[in-house]
Amino acid sequence: MSKIAIVAALEREVRPLVKGWRVSERQHSGRNFRFFETEEAVLVCGGIGAEAARRAAEAVIVLYQPGIVYSVGYAGSLDPAIGVGEIVRPARIIDTRDGSSIAIAGGEGVLVTAGGVAGPAQKRVLRDSFAAQAVDMEASAVARAAQARGIDFGVVKAISDAFDFALPANDRFVDSRGRFMEMRFATYVAVRPWLWRRVIKLGHNSRLATKALCRALRELLDNRVLAPFAHSQTSKTEAR
Repeated sequence: MSKIAIVAALEREVRPLVKGWRVSERQHSGRNFRFFETEEAVLVCGGIGAEAARRAAEAVIVLYQPGIVYSVGYAGSLDPAIGVGEIVRPARIIDTRDGSSIAIAGGEGVLVTAGGVAGPAQKRVLRDSFAAQAVDMEASAVARAAQARGIDFGVVKAISDAFDFALPANDRFVDSRGRFMEMRFATYVAVRPWLWRRVIKLGHNSRLATKALCRALRELLDNRVLAPFAHSQTSKTEAR
């Protein structure tokens, strides 16, 4: 049976899940990737953003030829009723850059993929424009990589920031490969005490999201669930 491939952004999102998994370093298209493996699954952390996610998805597909690819990780809530630690399995992914969308059988609601971190004001715009419940930065890119090779696609996201939570601006701390520069961010925050409470809250929320995400992924792997999966067609969705 083909492996399940899992593409996350950062290792901290999935660290409890991959503890004890085999680790291997492999190269694809001139880049090195770190893969975590079991008999039934392979996971790669590609980095933050669409381009990093695309590269990681293409690498895991070419090198492991999985039966399905899942985009997993943190997402922001666009609905006040959806709180931190809740799991989102959408029925549709919409790329906010061009309005294209991919349907996923068995899912529920809409996840939008945006080009940057969304604050409360932008979350309201995304919710109202796309009738969406959550936002991330990678899912549509992973979906396109899977779709281009005729591979099924699924999404499992955990809410790490509530609808009204203002994330600290951290785009400047993501390098060209999608890696989060934690030490530089910590140094930046250390001399700005007005950010401390928000960063502490973010850390707490992230831990809750990681716990929920890893629990959901363990259930998926234990049950060898290959659905929900993406339909083959892509459509255009206009903002309302």
